[in-house]
Amino acid sequence: MITLRYTQWDGTQRVRLGADQVFEKLSEYLSYTDDVQQALEWLMRQGAEWEGMRVMGLDDFLESLRETLRQKYRDFNLDHALDDVRRKLDELLDLERDALAEQPEQQAKRDFLDRLPPRLSEALERLRDYEFEDGDARRDFENLLEEMQNVRDLEDFQRRHGDLFHGQQSLGYEEALDLMREIGRLKQLEEQLLSNELERINLDELRELLGQQALQDFQNLQHMMLVLQQAGYLTPRGGRMQLSPKGVRKIGQLALREIYQGLLRDRPGGHQADHRGIHEVRPDATKRYAYGDPLNLDLVGTLKKALGRRTGAPLELHPDDFEIFDTNVSTTTSTVLLLDMSWSMSWEGRFAAAKKVALAMESLIRARYPRDYFSIVGFYTRAVELKARDLPEASWNMGDPFTNLQDGLRLAGDLLGRHPSNNQHIIVITDGQPTAYFSRGRLYCEWPLSFGGISMRAAQETLKEVERVTRKGITINTFMLDDSPSLRAFVERMTRINRGRALYTRPDHLGEFLLVDYIGKKRKKV
Repeated sequence: MITLRYTQWDGTQRVRLGADQVFEKLSEYLSYTDDVQQALEWLMRQGAEWEGMRVMGLDDFLESLRETLRQKYRDFNLDHALDDVRRKLDELLDLERDALAEQPEQQAKRDFLDRLPPRLSEALERLRDYEFEDGDARRDFENLLEEMQNVRDLEDFQRRHGDLFHGQQSLGYEEALDLMREIGRLKQLEEQLLSNELERINLDELRELLGQQALQDFQNLQHMMLVLQQAGYLTPRGGRMQLSPKGVRKIGQLALREIYQGLLRDRPGGHQADHRGIHEVRPDATKRYAYGDPLNLDLVGTLKKALGRRTGAPLELHPDDFEIFDTNVSTTTSTVLLLDMSWSMSWEGRFAAAKKVALAMESLIRARYPRDYFSIVGFYTRAVELKARDLPEASWNMGDPFTNLQDGLRLAGDLLGRHPSNNQHIIVITDGQPTAYFSRGRLYCEWPLSFGGISMRAAQETLKEVERVTRKGITINTFMLDDSPSLRAFVERMTRINRGRALYTRPDHLGEFLLVDYIGKKRKKV
């Protein structure tokens, strides 16, 4: 017989988290950085929370540690930490002076003792080679000399930190030494926590200094990091963590799910679609059969209608009894997503939103429309093709701040030319008009004539590329993340040439608009 005992969660229990839960938190940080290692460090520093369960991050441990330090500063003072040692030194020096008083010829020794420095460690160092006349004084000094290193350390500690301790309780010598050593261990633990290297943390030290609860919390954090590697989402390379292929796929799935959750909160619009393509049966919806419909028979529904008309055997079927499943027409498309990677995309979370959409679309097409061709091209001062494995760590490019949409359209057209389809699309996500272009193989960059203005030659060369793309039968749909008049004017000129569509949207709604638009072009109820 198995007995289970349930207790209220109080934070002391060992947190057992699944890798998917932890990876979701990591993916949130990946939305704001192009560096997996940095996202992982943020996760370690901030910790995570799941519906009442909290995994403390390194910053939480640092705050706990620093509060421990602050409490000691509030409780103690070091004003009299060396009084006991000073008293012992003064007593043995009095014994020595009494012995010298009976020897007038030892005036030099008396002068030497009178000139000892006020700092205890320096006085002990000076007396190290002194020949004592009094035996008891010599014996007491030898005992005191064994404490010289502790005295020196405590003096340095007092000099560096003494002003911080302003409590009511004055510590004696032994107590001050214990405090000094404890503060040293706390400082060492602080450095280890700041290093982001969990393996450097001494667990015994952590428990002794911060308590058993802190140890349990830290082991929960270690467990959270471990499950990511054990699940195969991360892989070490060159001393750093990188996303594995499984991790890249998971990022796309999470992005897609997040966008779909947004769609559930809003009512998506309908879009037209070509009727050519593969019919997909919809088992959730049926209709009465009409001549020419594909005979995807709903047998149960058909028999129910026949029995409802007349019971008995043999069963009579009439044409009006036939009930069929609705179908969707799926079209095969070839799509290139053009992703603006210029510097301005770093503003207002634009690039993070655009990258999330690209990941979601890549995941959607791979899972639901494997016959479709989908590629991603990033454009800044020039255009580059982005592979799915590179996308989670892609970022806006500050080193090449110009916007070369012309080169992006050219590369997208070349890619679509190698993957012909009846439905070819280029999706442009941008927040600015062109400021760079190629002419006769040479790259030209030009700043706008005024702030928020337009670069005339770059715009002209880009529109020429729009014309070439249009002649190939490729549709360009543009999603603008900025509503400046100059960008709107340029995109309107693009749409007049290409007869595609343009839409202004905020970064937080980009995914909803774009995925609804793509899926809407894939199917239509017939």
